[in-house]
Amino acid sequence: MSKQMTEMLKGTLEGVVLAILAVQPAYGYEITARLREQGFSDIAEGTVYALLVRVEQRGLVDVAKVPSEKGPPRKVYSLNASGGEYLEEFWRTWRFLAERIEQLHQGEK
Repeated sequence: MSKQMTEMLKGTLEGVVLAILAVQPAYGYEITARLREQGFSDIAEGTVYALLVRVEQRGLVDVAKVPSEKGPPRKVYSLNASGGEYLEEFWRTWRFLAERIEQLHQGEK
């Protein structure tokens, strides 16, 4: 992953992970796997786990411990109402930025 891509992703990964949780609750490894399925192949599990700790501390997700067949219980994250509101704001901001960037790009041509 290029340095530019890494820097841009830092600012958006939280919204991307919340969007994944808006579709279906998941535990950390599942979230990482879904990110990889979407083409974010270079994202480390540790990055996702650290992000999950932050969104949990900020009250954007609910966490349930679910028994695991392999080892200790898993923490399953689900988007709560506060997280849903945050995600809506993320998408509004994303659309605004994408439109402005596209206008700048079209102006170059």
